[in-house]
Amino acid sequence: METLQLRIEDSAVDARLDVYLAKRLNLPSRNQLKERVVEIRLNGRKVKASHRVAPGGELEVLLRPLEEPRYAAEKLPLRIIHEDSRVIVVDKPEGMVVHPGAGVKQGTLVQGLLYHVRTLKDAFPEDLIRPGIVHRLDKDTSGVLIAAKDPEALEFLAAQFRNKRVEKTYLAIVKGTLSKGEGFIVGRLVRDPRNRKRFRMLEGEGTQGKPMETWFRVLKRYGHYSFVLLKPRTGRTHQLRVQMQAIGCPILGDPLYSRKGSLLKDEIIPRLYLHAFALKIQLPLDSVPRIFYAPLPPNFKEALRKLTVHQGQRGGDLSDLC
Repeated sequence: METLQLRIEDSAVDARLDVYLAKRLNLPSRNQLKERVVEIRLNGRKVKASHRVAPGGELEVLLRPLEEPRYAAEKLPLRIIHEDSRVIVVDKPEGMVVHPGAGVKQGTLVQGLLYHVRTLKDAFPEDLIRPGIVHRLDKDTSGVLIAAKDPEALEFLAAQFRNKRVEKTYLAIVKGTLSKGEGFIVGRLVRDPRNRKRFRMLEGEGTQGKPMETWFRVLKRYGHYSFVLLKPRTGRTHQLRVQMQAIGCPILGDPLYSRKGSLLKDEIIPRLYLHAFALKIQLPLDSVPRIFYAPLPPNFKEALRKLTVHQGQRGGDLSDLC
C-alpha cells in the first residue's frame, strides 16, 4: 500500500473530494481513483469520496499499488496501406479503439499491431499501452492512421504533427446544408460543463479554450444532407465533430453531437459518417512527403448511393474515393 500526505491549497475551490484528488494526482478519471483508493482521511477523520473539499485541510490517502498494465498481442485483421522497417500505415475500421483504456482491454489496434510487428513491444518498453502510436482516431472514425516501429521514428513523425507539417483530409456526410461552398471554421475548444464526454466550440475573441481551425469544401448536396471534405489545421479532441455541430451541420450518425435518427425514412444509421481519407506526411526513410489514402468503406459509399437515389440525382464520380 502507498500512503500520500497532502495539504489542500488555500486557493482550492469548492468541489467533491474525489474530483479534487483525481485532478491533484493527475488521474484521467474518478473511476481510476476509485480503483486505487482504500481510505481517505481529512484532518485525521475518515471521510467519503463525496465529501466537499475545504481549503487548508490535511489529507491522508491510502492507495493500492498501481498495477503495470500488460496487454497481449492479438491476431486481428489489419488493412495495411504501407509498411517498411520504420513505420506502418493502416486503414483503421470504424468501431475499433486505437489503444486499450478504461473499459477496453482487447480488440484494439495496438494489440493487432503487437501481433503483426513482433518487435514493437521491445522497442517501447516504457509505453505498454500506446507503443508506437503517433496520433489517434476516434473509435467510430475510420481511415488512415500511421504508427512507428521504433522511438526515433515515433519522434520523427510526432514532430511533424506538433509543427503542423502534416496534412489530414477527412470525408463526412453531415446533416443540413452549409451556407458557403467552402471556407474556414474557426473557434476555441472547451469541455461541455453539462457532459464531461462532450466538447463545444466558442467563437469570437477570448482566451478560454484551445484554438482550432478547419477548412471545408462541399463536394455535393443532397437536399437536407451534404457530402463534405474537411482539412483540420489543428488536432483537437473531437474537433471536426464539434465544429460541424457548432455550425448547425452535425456529422451523420454521431452519437454525441447529433440527434438519433435515420439516414432516410425507416433506415438505421450503421455508423458515424466520418472517414480519414488521406494523410500527407514524410516518412523517416523518405526525403519528401508522400500521401496515403484509405478508400471510402462500403457502408459509407452505400449511404451516398442511397442519398443520390433519394434525391433523384445522378451519382457523382467517386472513383477516386473507392
